[in-house]
Amino acid sequence: MQVGFVGTGSMGSILIESLLSAHALLPANLIIFNRTPSKAARLAERHPGITVAESNAEVARKSDWLILCVKPLEYRQAIAQFEDQLQERHLLVTITSPVQLSELESTVPCPVVRAVPSITNAAQSGLTLIEFGSRVTDEQKHAVFSLFAQISNPLVIQERFLRIASDISSCGPAFISYVLQQMIEAAVEETGISREAATFLTTQMMIGFAELLRQEVFSLPALQERVCVPGGITGEGLAALAKGIPGVFNDVFRRTHAKFAEDQELMSRHLLQETTETP
Repeated sequence: MQVGFVGTGSMGSILIESLLSAHALLPANLIIFNRTPSKAARLAERHPGITVAESNAEVARKSDWLILCVKPLEYRQAIAQFEDQLQERHLLVTITSPVQLSELESTVPCPVVRAVPSITNAAQSGLTLIEFGSRVTDEQKHAVFSLFAQISNPLVIQERFLRIASDISSCGPAFISYVLQQMIEAAVEETGISREAATFLTTQMMIGFAELLRQEVFSLPALQERVCVPGGITGEGLAALAKGIPGVFNDVFRRTHAKFAEDQELMSRHLLQETTETP
């Protein structure tokens, strides 16, 4: 099977590197294109055997699966460059969340899948959120699961929960890293510990914390209860957090949902405009 990547920016390159590292694909299985040729060339240099195409159309022509990793408002332009190469035999996989699959299906002749990755996939961990279009066969569903299961835990998600699931699984690492960075900075400011030492302590704590969750040693509430003994120091710290943290993520999710709705509206208008203008 030949897999084509249209877009090898941040998320596209993470997916490619992770799939190769997991031996889910071989370099010879990949054909890639990026509008900045040097980005695609660097990937090919690191992984001899990858084919760098000269156009999006060449990627589509030589691929069985086509994975579209471009920004939402570059979406229709990218499709326009290869849509005349698409056939029913293709499988088009988009990692873009704002576009509705029904709208995408109306513009291409092949089955469509959404696969929303996470930066955690770079460590062959975390989730990939999966949504299948109406034309995807059972065989294709199995193949999609088999591929992404080698770098993540693929999870089928209903469209109405796509945004919140993405907020947690895909945006969540950035949210949590920001909180941890604030803890590191506060430790440095309040105690004079070096930033390097505080970062090391925080990193090791998180690795151990993740392992507790992975092994299901504790639930989140049970973990807090075990660490926070009556009258202890942890309780004082949690009291400070209780003053500031509740409500923060309500605001986070309200803002991400509002931006998502705005992006969906822009995408719908963009696709409609492009379709109307096409002869």
